[in-house]
Amino acid sequence: MEKTKILVIDDEEIVRLSYVRALAGEHCSVEVVTNGLDALQVMEQRPFDVVLLDMNMPGMNGMTVLRNIRQKWPESEVIVITGYPGVESAKQAVTLGAYDYLAKPAGPDDVINAANAAMLHKRWALRSSPALASMAA
Repeated sequence: MEKTKILVIDDEEIVRLSYVRALAGEHCSVEVVTNGLDALQVMEQRPFDVVLLDMNMPGMNGMTVLRNIRQKWPESEVIVITGYPGVESAKQAVTLGAYDYLAKPAGPDDVINAANAAMLHKRWALRSSPALASMAA
C-alpha cells in the first residue's frame, strides 16, 4: 500500500517537529515547509494527500494558501491548525474547502486522528467521483 503523503506548513520549528514525530512512520511520509510560498512550490513538484496548514505565517497567510491549494489540487485534503481560533476564521476555512480545523496546541492524537479522517474522506471521495479518481491516478 502506498504511503500517505503529508505536507506540514508551519513557521514554528517546534510545531513542525511535533507533527513529524506524530505522523511519520510506516504508513506516512511527511515533508515540512516554513511558509505558504514554499508549500505551493513543493506541491507543484509533487502532490500531497493531506496538508496541515498553519493560518498565521510571515508572507502569504493561510487562507491564501488554502484557496490556492483547493483550486490547483482539489484532491488534497487540508487541515487548518491555528493558534488564533475563532468562529469567523473557522467558517472561512471551511467555506474555502478545508477538511478540518484544529486549535493549537493540537496534541499528537488530535493531529493523527484528523490526518486519518482526512485520508478516509479522500479515499471515499475518489471512490465516488470518477473525475477526481482519474485526476489522482
